[in-house]
Amino acid sequence: MAENPGFVGDDARAGPIKGSFNKEPEEIKAEEKPGDDDAPVRDQWDAKVEFLLSMIGYCVGLGNVWRFPYLCYRNGGGAFLIPYVIMLVFAGIPMFFIELTLGQYAGLGSLPVWNCIPILKGIGWAMCIISAWTCIYYNMIIAWALYYLFASFTSVLPWHHCGHWWNSDRCVESWGVANRTANGTNFTRIGPSEEYWHVRVQQISSSISETGKMNWELTLCLLLAWILVFLCLFKGVKSTGKVVYITATFPYIILVILLIRGATLPGARDGVLFYITPDLNKLRQSQVWYDAASQIFYSIGIAFGGVLTMSSYNKFDNNCQRDAIAIPLINCGTSVFAGFAVFSFLGFMAHELGVEVKDVVATGPGLVFIAYPEALTLLPASPFWAICLFFMLFTLGLDSMFVTLETIITALVDEFPTVLARRKTWLLLAFCIVMFFLGLTQCTQAGVYWVTLMDWYAAGFCLIVTAFFMAIGISWIYGIKRFSSNIKDMIGHEPSLYFKICWMFVSPALMLFIFIFSLVTYTPVEYNGVTYPGWGVTLGLLMAFSSIIAIPLFAILALYNQEGSFFERIRASCRPTASWGPSKSAPQPEEEVTYKTDSPYPLYDPRSLQYDLSRSNGVPGLANGTKFPLYDPRSLEEERASKSSKEQIANGDVREGHDNNVFTAV
Repeated sequence: MAENPGFVGDDARAGPIKGSFNKEPEEIKAEEKPGDDDAPVRDQWDAKVEFLLSMIGYCVGLGNVWRFPYLCYRNGGGAFLIPYVIMLVFAGIPMFFIELTLGQYAGLGSLPVWNCIPILKGIGWAMCIISAWTCIYYNMIIAWALYYLFASFTSVLPWHHCGHWWNSDRCVESWGVANRTANGTNFTRIGPSEEYWHVRVQQISSSISETGKMNWELTLCLLLAWILVFLCLFKGVKSTGKVVYITATFPYIILVILLIRGATLPGARDGVLFYITPDLNKLRQSQVWYDAASQIFYSIGIAFGGVLTMSSYNKFDNNCQRDAIAIPLINCGTSVFAGFAVFSFLGFMAHELGVEVKDVVATGPGLVFIAYPEALTLLPASPFWAICLFFMLFTLGLDSMFVTLETIITALVDEFPTVLARRKTWLLLAFCIVMFFLGLTQCTQAGVYWVTLMDWYAAGFCLIVTAFFMAIGISWIYGIKRFSSNIKDMIGHEPSLYFKICWMFVSPALMLFIFIFSLVTYTPVEYNGVTYPGWGVTLGLLMAFSSIIAIPLFAILALYNQEGSFFERIRASCRPTASWGPSKSAPQPEEEVTYKTDSPYPLYDPRSLQYDLSRSNGVPGLANGTKFPLYDPRSLEEERASKSSKEQIANGDVREGHDNNVFTAV
């Protein structure tokens, strides 16, 4: 077992203080009561199912609905599942296991947990920065879902027909597409759902440089989204664990309903075949492998810090290895399942419009807020289906938002417990207010450009870089043997050889390939064919590098805080700090109790019992606080008889028949 400095000199994990046995119960209770400067006891999940639902809700997000189906279509249909599964097995699950283990073993957030490798503490700050950028734009997407949800409570969906003030002359409803095509007229169709999205909801400007006016409807939706997030988090995991019973399960109910409804529609078969038909020639392209890896990392939340944070509230002996396999598999299975629901509706939409499926396929907001809403208008009772869809999107986003925000708050509270632990609610409130004001740029006429910019850069290749250093640090600096020993302490056995090989060689190699490929194939951000100005691209790159730069900066700081030569500083910075160790929920070693007595006799000597009785009014064990082992007095009789005989012979005073054993009756 690896040496664990956390048990040495750590008063927080030690047993009763020496000398406390002689104190009155009231005095002991007074000493144990935490003061104002002490951190409160850390929360834990009330039930294992709350952790599982929270993790499933975190991993299963909007990317499963709007990104995976499109990537699958673009990269060879069913053939895309081959690189997708390979990246899941050799990079996704192993890295997911690392984060689960670190959080559960130490019971700490993403900042103090890196006391195991002080030179890489910048990884924790990188995770917090990535999560902070994500919070700003991700909650705006939730606000869009709320906007559409409220707009769906009507007898006729507002994006069903043309003729509104926001529609142009080029707006063509679904029933008019076939007529235009039959007349042989060349035209560029703009559906009512597309104009509703761009003109009515976004009131979009020509570029990110034209901010325009504030959209107060979106502003109120964003405010409501932040209020809901705060209300669900202000009591920590105790409140989050209850909310996820609804938010994590409802999307599955809606997906099943939508799949059953979509499978009964005309053209659904064409859409599904378009989705799964394999094109093995695509596997020769490196872009396919890059898309598979990036989708795995983004989907299961690697390097965001959310996995680490949620597992830190687990019990110490939770089977984290089983969770590390089950949760990613559930997430990826949900992506594949959601693809069938999405493409069944897209096939129906293509059938009704008289176009090919590829002409209605989109990704990102284009799929969720343009193509999918238009498909719903072709159904009877379309407002009902719209309400189901957008409430599902709302719950999908809300789950992911919970964990992303909790990652930042938990990291800061665990890093500065004496200052922030008892002010966690106020810290959460302040953070929500600041994030709301930072998100107001996305409520302007250039809002969709800002969301696209942050989504493009804030959580892109910086995730790969952070995860790469995490794998190298745990495997080669902290040590694979020590890490395996930590896992054994929790689940009773070391991880298999498969995990060790992946951590040390395979996963870092795959992540290095992904990073290099992302640099080689880098393209500047754009939205709907609109390119961004130079300052916008520069700002996006600064967002990406703002998290990565934390890793070398905190490495330099760690070296500066050490003493000695350069190599001595490196060696000291690569060792765990004195505060590193298992969480307080870990089984504590039994303290060796030494009983003291003023008796001059050894404890096994029956004479000590007589001495004890004389000092404690005849109550055995009261003076020296111990129970004596069984003792055969005959052994003492022989010793006394032998000693007495020798003394009598030496003194010449031997009297036969005289019994010198005074302890016979004992």
